Amino acid sequence: MTEPMDLSAFASTLGLVFVAELGDKTQLATLALAARYPWRPVLAGVVAAFALLNAAAVTVGGVAAAAVPPAWIQVGAGGLFLLFGGLSFVSRDEPGNESGPGARSLGPFGTSFLLILVSELGDKTQLATAGLAARWAAPLEVFAGSCLALWGVSGLALAVGVRIHRWIPARRIRRIAGLLFLAFGLATLWPLVVGRP
Repeated sequence: MTEPMDLSAFASTLGLVFVAELGDKTQLATLALAARYPWRPVLAGVVAAFALLNAAAVTVGGVAAAAVPPAWIQVGAGGLFLLFGGLSFVSRDEPGNESGPGARSLGPFGTSFLLILVSELGDKTQLATAGLAARWAAPLEVFAGSCLALWGVSGLALAVGVRIHRWIPARRIRRIAGLLFLAFGLATLWPLVVGRP
């Protein structure tokens, strides 16, 4: 006989993670990705990355974040943002080439998956998910609540990104996305530069 679902753990996780992620850098990155690439592979990449991150958070608790120095994660995330931002400015504006050079190597799914995975590794919502899993001793409910919250916030960003693409020319979107990625990269790396990781 299976135990009933712990609705308190599910609802607490869903609400806390949803609110914590609103306006976060990954929501803005998802918006920029959706404005630049087709929304389906972006959604698939974001969903896969958050599922993997939440599974790691629930399964390992905070051990994974403790095993990798936070500064390394910060450098990796900042570097990826800068790389994708730079690639946005060197892409050619040929018809049918809306993806740019970075997408040729990773594609929209790979770009979305890797960017979200690295930027969220050890982030507040992953650590909160690990803490909630430990507090409630209900890993499936915490996993489901956290995934639904992160997917919901990302879905909102995707919807806005798709709408933006209809009103603003693709070249301008690439430039705006590039500036956003560069800003996220600098903001991520700046605390390391000034000595406050």
